[in-house]
Amino acid sequence: MKLPEKVTVKEVGPRDGLQNEKAVVATAEKVAWVNALSDTGLTYIEAGSFVRPEWIPQLADTGAVLEKIRRKPGVTYAALVPNVRGLERALNAGVDEVSVFMSASEGHNLHNINKTIAETYPVLEKVVKEAKSAGKSVRGYISTVIACPYDGPVSPKQVKDVAGRLFAMGVDEISLGDTIGAGVPTDVERLLDELLHDFNARQLAMHFHDTRGTALANVVKSLEMGITVFDSAAGGLGGCPYAKGASGNVATEDLLYLFAQMGIETGIDFDRIIQAAKQIEKTIGRPLASHQMEIYRMAGGA
Repeated sequence: MKLPEKVTVKEVGPRDGLQNEKAVVATAEKVAWVNALSDTGLTYIEAGSFVRPEWIPQLADTGAVLEKIRRKPGVTYAALVPNVRGLERALNAGVDEVSVFMSASEGHNLHNINKTIAETYPVLEKVVKEAKSAGKSVRGYISTVIACPYDGPVSPKQVKDVAGRLFAMGVDEISLGDTIGAGVPTDVERLLDELLHDFNARQLAMHFHDTRGTALANVVKSLEMGITVFDSAAGGLGGCPYAKGASGNVATEDLLYLFAQMGIETGIDFDRIIQAAKQIEKTIGRPLASHQMEIYRMAGGA
């Protein structure tokens, strides 16, 4: 088995991690957390989202967060953008990269975006075109790439069709999300077998949720198939407001332990990630569920 020597870990905690927290985290606390994450060696932090505040109140202050953080050279600060109005706000706040999003399944797309898949394409096409004109790179998220909480199993061909449309718009990279954490390695293999016929592994990232405890196994299968970019959230924060039962993202610190033990370089300081996870754990006022945080507590970490 040939494994990559180095991978990129993209931190999505400040957006995908916090969006499911019911108690609103103060702007100053978010800024402090992004600043702490910036000092870990991460090169990519998704700082928030410019969706309408009534949709996700937790992220209503993303503009303020991006304006107040201490930006570290070499770190990309990204945000989720649903439409051209959101893009205007994101550009005004100085976002480095724009992320657009949709689902591979109709049911989740309707609940998440309130549009059919066909209705979503022209909206995103405008965002991508204007973001590119502004000199920004664009990332595309595809949710429910393995299963949908409304429609059930999702075929790899459905995912490939959506990915093809996004790449045709000019999206630079696509993150494939197992939104409800239903996937196992054989699902990941079928999905990537389909997509890698048409797209290069360097164009794809994997975004696993650990609802059923299979995220790390899915990461290993993805590595075996040539994927080198992975999304995660410090502490394992996260979930989807429009996917009942979805639990947190795979934890950044769990990923780092896995990669280190496999001899794969990330450039990220494990201890500083633990401290950043501890920081947001204190902020939200409950223990985080990652394996490494549990080990940290058992070893007497405060």
